[in-house]
Amino acid sequence: MRVSQPVPVQPDAAPEPADPADRPELAGFRTKPVSFVRRSGRLTDRQKRMWAARHHAYLIDVPRAVARTSVDPEFVLDPAAVFGRAAPLVVEVGSGMGDAVVEAAATDPDRDHLAVEVYQPGLAHTIASAERAGAEQGREGLPNLRLVQANAAELLATTLPAGGVDELWVFFPDPWHKSRHHKRRLVTAEFAGLAARVLRPGGTLRLATDWAEYAEQMLEVLDAHEHLENAHGAGGRAPRFERRVLTGFERKAHRAGREITDLTYVRR
Repeated sequence: MRVSQPVPVQPDAAPEPADPADRPELAGFRTKPVSFVRRSGRLTDRQKRMWAARHHAYLIDVPRAVARTSVDPEFVLDPAAVFGRAAPLVVEVGSGMGDAVVEAAATDPDRDHLAVEVYQPGLAHTIASAERAGAEQGREGLPNLRLVQANAAELLATTLPAGGVDELWVFFPDPWHKSRHHKRRLVTAEFAGLAARVLRPGGTLRLATDWAEYAEQMLEVLDAHEHLENAHGAGGRAPRFERRVLTGFERKAHRAGREITDLTYVRR
């Protein structure tokens, strides 16, 4: 079992995936659809400069398995080694442009924050926002924020230590609203088990979606899991999480007349 150390990576590069022929234990790895479509977005010139100068302070280098967003299942992250301290850990899955996680890290310095995202432009934007937030506080960046570019399901399955997460956030995951694409949804019965695995006893899972049918699916699979308890009773919706930043995406959903559903679960 390999334990992480914060190792810098080169801009626009990722560790080479393993050759499955050389790793028999990877046979059948990633046989299910992932919850995202791999896109190669371009960085602006300003983002490129910021990435080159500061990505090493935030980005955790993880060994890959068979895809560039995969994580070697033998790799286990050591949060204390990465952050240089032992502190409660908040993980945001699908952090997007980083609005929520940067605000959280800037205003809650006693907790460490890990943002999980597959798209480099979103990660670059998050780094720029973290640098601005740090400068406003008279320091260089946010020392309690780290980023990882990886498929969240793999990170929850093997990379994060069991019981090591204080809060797990999943805000506005892709609803994949067409029936034929439901298999790509992140929040499934399998995800419920992964969330329960990484959360400490008493830890919190927070979700939000603007797609009513997806909210019903979330309730169905999460309420059914033996180790997760709906904080507002079976089928219960939570009030809006006050620390969830109001993003342009959420404003767009409101303008379109879509109701936002918040859900909160506690690890039994």
